[in-house]
This record gives sequence, C-alpha cells and structure tokens, in this order.
Amino acid sequence: MGRIWSTKRVESLPQGALLTVKLESGGEVIAFDPLGCGEGEEVLITQGSVAAGYFEGVRAPVDALIIGSIDEDS
Repeated sequence: MGRIWSTKRVESLPQGALLTVKLESGGEVIAFDPLGCGEGEEVLITQGSVAAGYFEGVRAPVDALIIGSIDEDS
C-alpha cells in the first residue's frame, strides 16, 4: 500500500524500507522491504521466525519480510 517514514529507527535494523502491506484477507501488516518494492506492487511476504532468520549475524526486530515481487499473476 505504501511506505512508512520514520526519523528514528533501531540500529540493528538493516537498510531497507518499512511498507504497509494489504493482505488478501483484508488485514494489513507492516513488512520490512530489502528489495525496494514500490507502492501498489504485489509482493510475497513471510512472517515470524523465518522473517527474522533472514538476517545473518544480526538480531533484526523483524516479524514480516517481503521476499519477492510478483511480476505476473496467472
């Protein structure tokens, strides 16, 4: 849906953006985006320990992670 802007952040959070993602269920989640996805783009997300485990050597406070951008829906 769109980016979230913040002037302060936790230092252990790697470079990337926080995006508001609208779920198919109608809900919303804030997801960390290391890919640089744009507003209105369809994305794949993972949540929980899988999302946090993506970051090697850092304990990032991330519970939802964008892992892909959907180019085409069949």
